Order: sequence, then C-alpha cells, then structure tokens
Amino acid sequence: MSISNSTFAVVIPTLNGGSVWHRCLEMLCQQLLQPDFVLVVDSGSTDGTDVAAQDAGFDLLRISKHEFDHGGTRQMAAARLKDFDVLVYLTQDAVLADADAFKQLVAAFADPKVGTAYGRQLPRQEADPIEAHARIFNYSPQSNIRTLADKTKLGIKAAFTSNSFAAYRTEALMAVGGFPEKLILGEDMVVAARMLQAGWSVAYVAEAQVYHSHGYTIAQEFKRYFDIGVMHQDQAWILQEFGKPEGEGGRFVRSELAYLKKQAPFLLPAAFLRTMAKYAGYKLGQHALSLPLSLRRKLSMHRSYWKEHR
Repeated sequence: MSISNSTFAVVIPTLNGGSVWHRCLEMLCQQLLQPDFVLVVDSGSTDGTDVAAQDAGFDLLRISKHEFDHGGTRQMAAARLKDFDVLVYLTQDAVLADADAFKQLVAAFADPKVGTAYGRQLPRQEADPIEAHARIFNYSPQSNIRTLADKTKLGIKAAFTSNSFAAYRTEALMAVGGFPEKLILGEDMVVAARMLQAGWSVAYVAEAQVYHSHGYTIAQEFKRYFDIGVMHQDQAWILQEFGKPEGEGGRFVRSELAYLKKQAPFLLPAAFLRTMAKYAGYKLGQHALSLPLSLRRKLSMHRSYWKEHR
C-alpha cells in the first residue's frame, strides 16, 4: 500500500462528550492530513454531542445505548468502511495534540508489515502526578515496532495498544476476524495479539500524540481492574501466549514509587491504596463468574456488559 495514494477513515464512538468533545472536534478540523471520511457513532447523547459532530461536517450514525459494544460497535463501523485502506479510531476524550497527529500515525503503514499502529497519550493539563505517571510509564517518547518474537522480552506488553488513538490496516484487521464482540473491554489488545500471531507488526508512534488521561478515584481503579481481570479470564489465550501481567504490574509500581518520591511524596500513601485496590479488583475479576450477577454489576465499571451478555 502506497501511503501517498492510500485512503483513511476515522471512527469515533460518542456519548455525552461534554466540553472536551468540542476540543476534540477543533483539533480534528486542524489536521494537515485530513481523513477521507469521519464516522461518529453516537449511542444516545443528550448534551448535543451528536449535533456538534454533524455541525463539523462529519457523518453521524445513531445507535441506542444498549446497542453499544466496545468491540461490536467498532467492528460495525469497520464493516461500513472496509473500502478504506486504514481505519483510525479515537475516543471522544482524546484530543489530538497538534496538526501532524494523523499524518504521523498513518505514516507507520508505509511499512507493509505493520498491521496496527497507536500513538502516544499525554496526560491532560489538569492531571495530578499519579494520573500523569500512568501515561509516562505506558507511553514513552521512543517509537518502536514489535513482532511476535518480542513477547520473549516484553511479555504481554508486546500486544499493548489503545483504541483511544490507534489505526488499523483494514486488510489486516479483517484478516484476523475484526474486533471481537461482547467483550467487557480490551478489543484493541485482542486484535493486536491476533495480528502478532498472524505475522503482522504492531507500531508505537511516539510522534503521533493525543492528550488523554483519567483521574480515577480509588473505587474506580478497583472497578477498572476488576474489568481487566474479567477480560483476561475471558481471553485467557492472551496470557497463555504472551504471559501474565504481574511482571509488568510490578515494574509499574516500582516506577510509580520512584516518580512520586521525586515529584509528590505526599501522594505515596494514596498510591499504595490504589495499588492494593487494583490488585484486589483484578484478582476478583478473574473469578467474576463465581460471583452473583448482582455483585458483578456493582463491581464493574461496565454494568451494561453484565446485563446484556451474562
């Protein structure tokens, strides 16, 4: 695929995006490399998010809230846009950092072996040190390209990616079966892992940047890691192929402690509590199916998953 002659479309799922959505739209319109098509899939916004997308000149597809599925909705969009060479996925709260973001990300596909590429996520301006460190740890300033062989050195990190700002070679996406339906989360990692198994490469493009981070409470951290545990149990083959995440988790904790000692030592007790909450949530999530359905829903950040799928 020649990059100069290739086409790419952008897909953005939305639901009540608020003020950050307007910043996202503003930066979309400022891109030097404009997409050939933008599809916004809105699942019932009541704050004008859908209208703002139309006013920006983007195509809008409305679905009901109960129809939304992290993988299924993205795959539905991919099926509609299968004639484009590259599909770029954003979330409504990921604000492109500069006018070259799309150009930098799509350029990764000049390498014919790259099946998917994802950009660097920077902490939002109001992020506290704990929130900022999570982005610093997971998104380094150095780009890289990973193959299946890298699982020996990187473990599960070899299949890391994020649909907050990621692009897929449409041919490769379809060849591995597209995004899986009815996952609680992690449809991006599943696709990246399948691509690595199929001989494609995963590119991390540090020069393609978005502002995107979350200030989770301790309770939200517990629920988020509960959901990650559910996903890892549901997709156990990823752990079998790439290894368990405990080693990466240990590296994160050590990095966070070192960072906070320098930047904000007063946050160390809070960081400790968060680590305990994450670990407990993850372990409980791995055994979620043994819990009563009502309790699973209370422990999850994605309550509708349990209502619709379990």
